[in-house]
Amino acid sequence: MNEMNMMHLEPTYNLFLVALSYCVSVFGSYTSLQLIEGIRSQGKSNVMWLIGAALALGGGAIWTMHFIGMLAYDMGMPVGYDPLITFASLIIAIIVVGVGIALVSAKSESTPRLIIAGIITGLGVASMHYSGMEAMVMAADHSYDTGLLVLSVVIAIVAATAALWLAFNLTGNLHKLGASFIMGIAVCGMHYTGMAAMSMTPSAHTVHIEASMEPMTMGLMIFGFSMLLLVLSLIVALSQLTQRMYEDMESLDDDDDLAIQQ
Repeated sequence: MNEMNMMHLEPTYNLFLVALSYCVSVFGSYTSLQLIEGIRSQGKSNVMWLIGAALALGGGAIWTMHFIGMLAYDMGMPVGYDPLITFASLIIAIIVVGVGIALVSAKSESTPRLIIAGIITGLGVASMHYSGMEAMVMAADHSYDTGLLVLSVVIAIVAATAALWLAFNLTGNLHKLGASFIMGIAVCGMHYTGMAAMSMTPSAHTVHIEASMEPMTMGLMIFGFSMLLLVLSLIVALSQLTQRMYEDMESLDDDDDLAIQQ
């Protein structure tokens, strides 16, 4: 093995993009908590609420955070992303989060069901992360530190279990907001632990990377698009929940009027 292949790359982080990744994770978590409130208020897993929550948490809080975090990882060489693998990692994140929410919403008071859902979701999130890493196209090979890799998977499972518990047990906007900051820390903790587990060494083989946008430009575009979708989802969720609250209040008033007339 030549000297070039023995040399490990020393990547750096764009701290602005790291901060953006945390912000979108927090906002995605908060949006998903509001959408899950729609499931809780109906007492069942309404499909549209479930899909919205899975998109907000899996696609926004987790995958978008992950991809912006990847763009923040500067290895000092051109990097491209395989579009098929990248898209597959997004689908994985949305599906496993949807499965976890569906399992818990069916019987939210069941601890065994919560643990099973947390394990499935956590392993799915870890799969999303490491499949996303495999999407990187560059003139370098990567390997993983086993200890940090296992730690990242454990963090993913614990974080997923905690997130599902919080989603179906919290009430009040302040509690949900506080939980969102904690969920953001957990998601980022899993991602950056997984990144720390990776070692990069330059390779002799040639790769062809098509010209693409700068990481900062791409990161800002993904952040802006994701935030726009999350804001729209949050507006819809809050308007629907507010409307349902008014309908419940009117129903109570009608019942009181009927009782008085009788």
